[in-house]
Amino acid sequence: MEIELYRYGRHSNHTAGALSISGMFECFTLEDPIREEKIPEETAIPSGRYQIKMRNEGGMVKRYKDKYKWHDGMLWLQNVPDFEWVYIHIGNYVRDTEGCILVGETPVTDLAHPMIGSSTGAYVNLYKEILRVLDSGEDVWIDIKE
Repeated sequence: MEIELYRYGRHSNHTAGALSISGMFECFTLEDPIREEKIPEETAIPSGRYQIKMRNEGGMVKRYKDKYKWHDGMLWLQNVPDFEWVYIHIGNYVRDTEGCILVGETPVTDLAHPMIGSSTGAYVNLYKEILRVLDSGEDVWIDIKE
C-alpha cells in the first residue's frame, strides 16, 4: 500500500496536510511545525518515505485497546531520523501531536488556533484500511512531501 501525505500548509505553529491512498484523497492531517532544530514533541518529522508497521506495546497501545476493543496496535512509522515512536493517531489540536501525525475529516481553517475535526472517524477508517493490508502480509509505506 502506498500512502502519500502532501504538506500544503507550513506555518509557525503547525503543519497542515492531505493524505491519500493510491492517489485517492483519504483525510486531512495536522502536525507540529517544521523546524530547523528539533524540539522534542514539538517538531514535525522530516519529509521522506517511511514504512508503517504495528507497535503492540506501550502506554498509547493500551489506551487505544481499552477504548477500541478491535484495535491491534499503533500505526508506527519506521526509521524516522532523530525521532522515536512516531505514530498516526487521533487528535484535534497541535498540542495532541507530540511529534506524530494527526488525521481528521475536516481541514485546518483557523491559522491562529489550528485544529482538524472528526479525527476519530478519519482515524478509524484509515486504521482499518491499513490493518487489512498489513494482515494480508503486504507492506505499507507513507511518502511525506512538502
